[in-house]
This record gives sequence, C-alpha cells and structure tokens, in this order.
Amino acid sequence: MESRRKRSRGQIFKWGCYALLGLLCTVLQSVPGLFQFGAAKPLWLLPLALAVSVFEGEFAGPVFGAVCGLMWDWLAGRTVGMLALELMLLCFAVSVVVQLYFKNSALNFAVIATAAALLVLTLDWLFFYYMPGYAGAAGRWLWFVLPTAVLSIPVCFPLFWAVRRTHEKFKIDNGVV
Repeated sequence: MESRRKRSRGQIFKWGCYALLGLLCTVLQSVPGLFQFGAAKPLWLLPLALAVSVFEGEFAGPVFGAVCGLMWDWLAGRTVGMLALELMLLCFAVSVVVQLYFKNSALNFAVIATAAALLVLTLDWLFFYYMPGYAGAAGRWLWFVLPTAVLSIPVCFPLFWAVRRTHEKFKIDNGVV
C-alpha cells in the first residue's frame, strides 16, 4: 500500500510523461516531409490518444483525446474543436470496447487504431472535400486517406509500448489482491 503523497507524485509523473509524448507526437506529425510518402504522412496524435484511452479508462482517456484533438486542430490550422470532439468520442468508444471485448495486445490495438484513422480521415474527407464538390475528391481519398491510414500502422506499435510501459511504471498499488 502506497502513501497518498507517493500516489499523487506518481500520477503527476505519469501524466507528465503522457504530455511529453503528446508534444513529441505533435512535433513528429507537424514536421514537413518527415516520413512522407506522396501526399500522405503517418498520424501520431491519434494512436497516442487511443493508446492512453486503452490504458487509462473511459474518463481520463477521452479527456486526453480531446487535448490531442485540440493540438491536432491547432497545428493543422483548422476549425478548433472538430477533431477534439471526434477524438474524445472515439477514445471513449475504444476504451469501452477494449475493456469489454478485446484482449489488450499491440496487434489488436494496431487494427483498432487503423480503423479509427480511416474513420477520422474519411469524415474529414467527406465534410471538407466531397460535400463541397471539389474536383478529384475520389482521388484524394484514394491517394491520401488510405495511404495515411496504412502509414499510421507502424506508428501504433512504439506508441502502444511507450504508453503501456508508462502506465505499468506508475501503476497505483491500492493493496487489493
């Protein structure tokens, strides 16, 4: 059983590590030309938000997801709040689904994160390219949305490992067997 001070300090360090991971992922996602393949680049903030929501539960995970969505909105120069809302809802859903139905493994996480990336990017494409009637919208989906989701798969594994390691390192020992 840990003291209250030690638990509090551990939680501060854990969320500090998550914040540093968030800043690192923001930088990696926003550096021009880094890991770029054609017009597509891997997503870093989405898998991080999903990994934190898998390990931290259905309340703290969506809050962190909303913060990651705000950072993504801010660095993309878009309407602030749309991706924050999407990521908050998605993180809640992923947290609940993983707790109830899936084994918490890296491969399952990569599948879920890829499906989430396809969903978020397809909604973005639908509202900002297809519905306004831009020419070449179908090509944009084929040459940007799909490759971005595929390029995000290798990103899932190190982020899942880092979040799992951070979560286990600062796990609260409440004395229950």
